[in-house]
Amino acid sequence: MAADWFDLHPLNPHGRQLAQIAARIREGAVVAYPTDSGYALGCHLDDRAAAERLRRIRRFDKHHQFTLVCRDLSEIATYARVDNTQFRLLKQLTPGAYTFVLMASKELPKRIAHERRKTIGIRVPDHIVTQALLGALDQALMSCTLQLPDEDEPVGDPEDWREALLPLVDIVVAAGSAGTIPTTVVDLTDDVPRVLREGAGPLAPLGL
Repeated sequence: MAADWFDLHPLNPHGRQLAQIAARIREGAVVAYPTDSGYALGCHLDDRAAAERLRRIRRFDKHHQFTLVCRDLSEIATYARVDNTQFRLLKQLTPGAYTFVLMASKELPKRIAHERRKTIGIRVPDHIVTQALLGALDQALMSCTLQLPDEDEPVGDPEDWREALLPLVDIVVAAGSAGTIPTTVVDLTDDVPRVLREGAGPLAPLGL
């Protein structure tokens, strides 16, 4: 069955459409949606079956760690342990095209955290549609980059991949081009921030 396709205005997304999409995600839907660093795949945080679908789409093994996409700093603090130094850096760099690796909090389901290090990747995108969708959902999205099997780069505009996407997911949220440069990944679990991947987020604010 083909996915439902929602065309949302990138600056003024329709609230009724967002409410429909959020309701479907709560029911177990897998969604393709825009961020400030390309499109992503997402599902409800507590939905094990939907998470397994993300793994199958991306051909991840059982050890792959998903990212939690959050609205703001207060939501980050629900899922990760954040000290004062980390908080100041996060406040400076969010929202933005960064993924931060932090120690998981006790509230985070154990199956979501890294099985050995007990860490979690978290980001707050600087994208109006993403923020509006997270607001309608009222919870973080379990996510990964939307990159189709055997392709060399992520999906920057779902229109270019319509035929391939429609059979794979339940919902496509299209809001124009979002580029194909992934986030900069920063490990904050040590005393000094460590860049694991250089991407769309600039390194200068990190002092690197």
